[in-house]
Amino acid sequence: MNVVRPTVRERSVIRVAATDAELAGEVAAYVASAATTAIAARGRFTIALAGGNTPKAIYATLAAPPYAVSVDWRRVLFFFGDERCVAPDDPDSNYGMAETTLLRPLHIDPHQIFRMHGEDEPARAAADYAETLVRELGDPPVFDLIMLGMGPDGHTASIFPGSSPVTDDVLIVNAPFVPKVGSYRLTLTPRAINAAREVIVVTAGEAKAEALSAVLDGPYDPNTYPVQIVNPCSGTLCWFVDRAALQLVQNPV
Repeated sequence: MNVVRPTVRERSVIRVAATDAELAGEVAAYVASAATTAIAARGRFTIALAGGNTPKAIYATLAAPPYAVSVDWRRVLFFFGDERCVAPDDPDSNYGMAETTLLRPLHIDPHQIFRMHGEDEPARAAADYAETLVRELGDPPVFDLIMLGMGPDGHTASIFPGSSPVTDDVLIVNAPFVPKVGSYRLTLTPRAINAAREVIVVTAGEAKAEALSAVLDGPYDPNTYPVQIVNPCSGTLCWFVDRAALQLVQNPV
């Protein structure tokens, strides 16, 4: 039997911003609203943060008024979607970036922060983080919100082209060797990502335009464009993009 799979566009909400500042503001407002809703419903908000350059402005916006005071940050638990295999004080550390731009400015208690230990042996670090997620979020672990980005090659978290994400349905956290960057990475797997209540993908810039067009308009090929594997089982998927990234997409919203 042939199965007709909904396209990424058909299963997504797409929000478009004109400027970097507008994009950061839109995402920050979405995260703050999700946090307030989760805290009211379940007493806490669990979020997996994204790394890279794009989230920096988002985190800085969340760490400033009005969100610094309107969200009950004492009830937020912070996790990470992926990490480089470096020490937490390394300039390339996703945790280090989030700590500088978001966690430290908000004076988040260390007990609320669950980082991936990129300085440890990769396979051991992945197994340890999976145990942490099950302990804190259940089995399978369910995040309230996962923040992701998309690279110019269509990768997301540290799931890169050629990594066969479709077959990765057992692990919660993986430690793949990524030839493109010449190192190991720690990453949530599609299984963990798609169990979340909400997933957002934030991507901006002309360098992302070709990949975004292929992801939204092209055939389903997550081995080439891994971000296409993102499809929350019972949650929502929302894309936040700027006009530069959207320029090659057919019939943009």
